[in-house]
Amino acid sequence: MTDQMRTHHHAGLDALMNHPLLTSIWRRRTHRVSRGSSVEAGSMSWTSTEPRTPLTELEEALLIAMTGCTGLTMPDRPFADPRNGKPIMAKPNLNMAGRTAGSPDNAQGTHFFLINDTGTYFLRKLPPPIDGSPTVFDVETLCARAAEAKVQLLDHRIDVPHGNRDFPAYLDSNRFLSNLPGTTVLFPVVDLSRQYINGMMYLLTQPDGARPTIVDDRNFYRPAGVKKWMTSGFVNKDIKLPLGAIWAMRTQIEADLLLQNLMLTADAMGLGAWIHASLAPPIMLGDPKFRATYGAMLGFDWTTPRWRPADLLRWQVPLPRYADLRATTVGLRHNGEHLIKAMCPPNYDTMGDAVDAVVADKFGPMGIYNDEGLFERIYRGEFGAQYLRQASDYSADVIACTRDICTYIYETHGRFPAHCDTIHAPGVWLQAHHVENGYYERFFRDGLTEAHQMHDRHWHTAG
Repeated sequence: MTDQMRTHHHAGLDALMNHPLLTSIWRRRTHRVSRGSSVEAGSMSWTSTEPRTPLTELEEALLIAMTGCTGLTMPDRPFADPRNGKPIMAKPNLNMAGRTAGSPDNAQGTHFFLINDTGTYFLRKLPPPIDGSPTVFDVETLCARAAEAKVQLLDHRIDVPHGNRDFPAYLDSNRFLSNLPGTTVLFPVVDLSRQYINGMMYLLTQPDGARPTIVDDRNFYRPAGVKKWMTSGFVNKDIKLPLGAIWAMRTQIEADLLLQNLMLTADAMGLGAWIHASLAPPIMLGDPKFRATYGAMLGFDWTTPRWRPADLLRWQVPLPRYADLRATTVGLRHNGEHLIKAMCPPNYDTMGDAVDAVVADKFGPMGIYNDEGLFERIYRGEFGAQYLRQASDYSADVIACTRDICTYIYETHGRFPAHCDTIHAPGVWLQAHHVENGYYERFFRDGLTEAHQMHDRHWHTAG
């Protein structure tokens, strides 16, 4: 164990550090029944006599750490095409902070929320330590960073009112075991808008003749704002790429990878871990269509595109009164602060302004690619400065073409993006809890791993 991963001899952390990765993967199983829960299952019914046992501050802090930044990533990519020596775009990343799971162009658009008995929280993505080292795995550091990350949105466990857990709020048997007292729930939402803009620019950095013509499969496959770019030859009119095929630029994959990391970590700690259907995302995020029944819930900002006659064909929205079928989330504010701010109107006056903001965040005076100190922490010696000088940026034509495409999407469809959600909620969450050991010992062969059997001794014994 390295000094950077010292545990100060906490038995639970020591056991976790020595838990083999392959064992975690191979023995991973869902454990749905939390301590204190009873199960109605015919001859296999179970009545718990155990008290509800919420996760400790440290147990939650470790899970929070698994959603966060772990250091800095490396731009280990070529600068030129080996066939002809021509420069290629070598600065696609939106962020240089590395995380516990990969991300397309290191977009890191995934935000996590946490629910426990004390409330409902947004988790800030904390920057890496100044010295670039991994987070120290000791009790004080883990708990301090977790406390810094948590923003309390509600002083209670978010749930549907009046115990109305039937569909569409919860799915089938999940309503009896999910989001119960004593459990901790973590769930992701992914801002797709920033990487949609950045990914479009990256797509248009292909060599001459290989840049695709973006077409709109929700508008009779017409050019999506690229007519003049077809005429000039900047894009190849014979390579057509529909917006529907582009969809979310694969950015949504981040959330799935992070949930798997959480699952493996919780299981290795000897906690119950269960990835399953969450509270229905439109309800949880406060879709206007559901507010009369369920309330504002998390109270995300929503926007509804103005209905147009063409929407009947494009989106099968027959009349103006059904326009809210295409409502989309555009952000989350708390006490006047934007916790999540999508790159689109009404957060920006125009899509051109939103594109310019993404470019500025990368290449502007305060952008990441003008932060020499950042790259000094990534590279040895002078290599950071050399990377910044030698690696190519987006060209003016790439930025202008992207601006035209994004403006077309918003002006044609009244939202951005149009072919996927602006802020994507995968519709699943992870519940971590102390296991109802007796239930698993009574009914199942190998129902508990050694980590589950030893959990209380490792994590809840003083000293």
